[in-house]
Amino acid sequence: MKVKPVNHAKAAEEFLDDAPHLTFHDERLWDMRQKRDQQMHLLPEWQELRSRASAIKEHTLANLPEYLEQFEANAKKNGIHVHWAADGAEHNRIVGEILEKHGSKSLIKSKSMVTEECDMRAYLEPRGVTVTETDLGERIQQLDGQMPSHIVVPAVHKLVPDVAKIFAKNYNTDPNDDSPQSLAESQRMAARPVILTADAGMTGGNFLVAETGTFVVCTNEGNADLSATVPNLHIATLGIERIVPRMADMGVFIRLLSRSALGSPITQYTTHFRGPQKGGEMHIVLVDNGRSARLGMEEFWTSLKCIRCGACMNTCPVYRRSGGLSYGAVYSGPIGAIIDPTFNERKYSTLPFASTMNGSCTNVCPVKINIHEQLYKWRRVLAEHHELPFVKREIMHMAGKLMGQPTLYRTAINGTEVALSTLPRFVLYNWLNPWGKHRELPHPVKQTFHSWYKKNRLKDKKESQGGKA
Repeated sequence: MKVKPVNHAKAAEEFLDDAPHLTFHDERLWDMRQKRDQQMHLLPEWQELRSRASAIKEHTLANLPEYLEQFEANAKKNGIHVHWAADGAEHNRIVGEILEKHGSKSLIKSKSMVTEECDMRAYLEPRGVTVTETDLGERIQQLDGQMPSHIVVPAVHKLVPDVAKIFAKNYNTDPNDDSPQSLAESQRMAARPVILTADAGMTGGNFLVAETGTFVVCTNEGNADLSATVPNLHIATLGIERIVPRMADMGVFIRLLSRSALGSPITQYTTHFRGPQKGGEMHIVLVDNGRSARLGMEEFWTSLKCIRCGACMNTCPVYRRSGGLSYGAVYSGPIGAIIDPTFNERKYSTLPFASTMNGSCTNVCPVKINIHEQLYKWRRVLAEHHELPFVKREIMHMAGKLMGQPTLYRTAINGTEVALSTLPRFVLYNWLNPWGKHRELPHPVKQTFHSWYKKNRLKDKKESQGGKA
């Protein structure tokens, strides 16, 4: 069966109709963007850090096989079991086999976008493994049956009353509790017994260090450290692009990551995992899942530089006003709009068009990914591959014909004012005019630039040439 494209516009329209959630979402994310700017201005070397981070990532991606092999060799020396997963299905099978070998039936895990990408919980739970998210936002989303709506703050679209209702249903707490502190305590009290009795723990990871065979996890709640150290079995899942060459490189990325994400100087917990704890066992699953193929895409490979800070999401006017769930994908916002089509071009063909092309995403990216340029390039690719919706395709075809004929175009522009004032409304406002669905068509200017130039500049030019003659 042919997959249908995500209807981002419809989902965004539903989010726009919910004024309280829309206002909170927009203001909360813009506040994070402003805090990011404050941190940027505190560091005179900010742009130098961005350039350095970008160069490190580009160098690493250009030599990815060598650095991955170096990491594997050093990790094994540290007593870590290293696994390679070509795709999500292989990742899930590997994790399932590790858990089965240890007889593990309860898995606690901290936030990991890669496990969401692989849909791991849906694989493990039918096989008798209970998976419990320990990150507060991820747990809220898990209990509500939703995917994360943001890379860093997965439940940012929810208000306190939403969380109160979810916890009341699952934890028997007060559904009218309006205290974030009280609700967080409810989650803490529910999670601690599960953590203390879990058979296995799982984390994601922010960076792999080839030089040392270690990996780094950055969190603010401490749940990742508990997931990694309370059970004797620790499984870590990371994408192959998360690698950096040297430990010295971490000084660049750690300074950029939290400042870009939340506007804080550093995360509360920046943990370097070097090997299994005494009497324990540690596994790392390195996931490809389309990353190698993307590395070969001339116009899109630099999206692999992403360090998952979410800065582009916090600044994007479309994301802030449409909500992350409207993208229908694990990765939303501007970065999602250039990553997701590499997973499924048809399904996510609408996402590159969810942009005003203002370039703010590129301006705030700590590793200088040219996000808005890639959005434009994806639009071109999707058009060439005939993945545009019928209405958009026909409108663009008509616009191309019109703009390709200057005389016809100027005639149409000159007649617009007459059309707006005389034609019946249904002719101008219908399903072929998405613009008019939420706003009135603007009245054209009294004089176009072409007519002004023809009257004022060409006339002067002719007179000047005549005088010289």
